[in-house]
Amino acid sequence: MTSLPLPIFELAELPETPLVGIAKMAAEGESLDPGHNVQFFTMGVRSILNRVVSKRRVPFVWSINPYRGCEFACKYCYARYAHEFIEIPDAHEFESKIYVKQNAGWLLRRDLKKVKPGEEIAIGAATDPYQPAERKYGVTRALLEEFARHRGFEIGMITKSNLILRDLELIKEVAKQNTITISLTVTTTNADLARKLEPRAPRPDLRLNAVKTINEAGIPCGVSCAPVLPGITDSPKDLDAVIKAAGEAHACWVHINPLFLKPCSRQVFLPFVKEHFPQLVKLYDERYGERDFATPEYSKRIGELTRKLCAKHGVGRRREERRFSAPAEAVLPGEEQMKLW
Repeated sequence: MTSLPLPIFELAELPETPLVGIAKMAAEGESLDPGHNVQFFTMGVRSILNRVVSKRRVPFVWSINPYRGCEFACKYCYARYAHEFIEIPDAHEFESKIYVKQNAGWLLRRDLKKVKPGEEIAIGAATDPYQPAERKYGVTRALLEEFARHRGFEIGMITKSNLILRDLELIKEVAKQNTITISLTVTTTNADLARKLEPRAPRPDLRLNAVKTINEAGIPCGVSCAPVLPGITDSPKDLDAVIKAAGEAHACWVHINPLFLKPCSRQVFLPFVKEHFPQLVKLYDERYGERDFATPEYSKRIGELTRKLCAKHGVGRRREERRFSAPAEAVLPGEEQMKLW
């Protein structure tokens, strides 16, 4: 007996799960000018200011991310999870599909009413506010222009780019009536290694020059050496070089934190290790396994080394309680996240 094939219409009529919330908004975004294998899209959002919900201890209550996605393509980036909320599971697309948030200044003016005195706001917890897209789209600058119209807010910015110097005069205006601190991330002073780890970010020396310029302008600025990568950037010699350079740049503090390896980060980082540092594959299997965090013993050792090197080079750690560079899941879980956007 010969079986009949299924009618074609039965396959065609299988229902698709409709996109909702932020995923729907992302899908409706209009394509902007393409870059080097990078696509830019508009993204309408309902709020620019997000209340932080995280199991980790972080020093800020609110976060602002001017863009979704980051063109710097850092191999260790923990923020790749952000694209999962717009139904893009491929971690590599975090660096190739950049969403430009619309009406940021107006939204911030409205949202600042939610912020209570003493509640800190972090700019750049899950994307770099001064990635290349900022040169053209100016979302971060629009936010700073709005902050300059207000007083009494506590703001922290984290970036890997010396493009922040473009807005230095504006940042000084913000600082007249608000508290603002800035961190520049420098994971290594080795430019060749930095190019492998952070392919499209500015060179470390340019970032360090920015630290010096910002501090000389009277804005407190420190260095975030995060993440520290076991076997790659964690030797005493490597950390000494970063902290010495931070001291020479008059950094107000140095923050160091070991690698935070989320599942989304593993998709990119572990193949990178296998390709460029095959001798370290076993080390990462043993040290992280199924864990997201380094062992307490490793973290303690790195912390003790950092304190000694900061003392050696006269770099303060007096503001380390304001760690705006600390990895944070500045998002709401599941269904609540969709409602927010």
